[in-house]
Amino acid sequence: MNAAPISSVRPDPAEFFGKRILVTGGTKGAGEAIVRRLAAGGATVATTARSARPAGLAAEVFIQADLATPEGAATVAERLQKELGGVDVIIHNVGGSTTPGGGFAAATEQYWLEELNLNLLAAVRLDRLLVPGMIERKSGVIVHISSIQRRLPLADSTTAYAAAKAALTAYSKALSKELGPKGIRVNSVAPGWIYTTAAEAMVKRLAASGGTDEATARQGILDALGGIPLGRPAQPGEVAELVAFLASDRASAIHGSEYVIDGGTIPTV
Repeated sequence: MNAAPISSVRPDPAEFFGKRILVTGGTKGAGEAIVRRLAAGGATVATTARSARPAGLAAEVFIQADLATPEGAATVAERLQKELGGVDVIIHNVGGSTTPGGGFAAATEQYWLEELNLNLLAAVRLDRLLVPGMIERKSGVIVHISSIQRRLPLADSTTAYAAAKAALTAYSKALSKELGPKGIRVNSVAPGWIYTTAAEAMVKRLAASGGTDEATARQGILDALGGIPLGRPAQPGEVAELVAFLASDRASAIHGSEYVIDGGTIPTV
């Protein structure tokens, strides 16, 4: 696959000065890149993960919690209120899929519940706890990280994940209609295939469940997506740049929209 171009543009260190930003799932992949980009822009960044804080994390505040549970969302909200007094921007990045290959029959009740809790309800619960503070201040920004799989689900392995992300996009649109008049912008970002360790883990999982090698599994994903016209998946930093734009005042008139970053994978207008 072709490599991504390396940007020579340096973030404005004052772009997010004074802004308190939460990025969920910010220790790996696109989430870690988003944390790094916003911190470079001067934000006070908080992030979350189920695992312990990794070395070198750019976030000032780290909260270990499982956002797939109501208790995890409550823990994050309480810590943010105590340490930062609330947040000005929420980036709902946490998500993923652990459902094995094998189509609808492999997606058991437990897998469905896990996918919905992580990819949809984590955002719903956190918004319920954090948005009232934004309403009081009459300002705020929310970005939900969805997926192009809401439009291009992979039947073999991501039906539940794709359905949860489709619900997240619909929820994001509904929330934008309610919160726009209150001074809060809400948008979503739908990445295609991002080249991360999680993507490679999915390749390994599909190879194992299908009894093939990783190259075959990787090609199977590309075939199911219909190919990537740009010739490569997106890099985490490219997704982070789009999120940073939507979170910034440069996007002050953008609201209730979804932005696709997929290298041209979706073949329709």
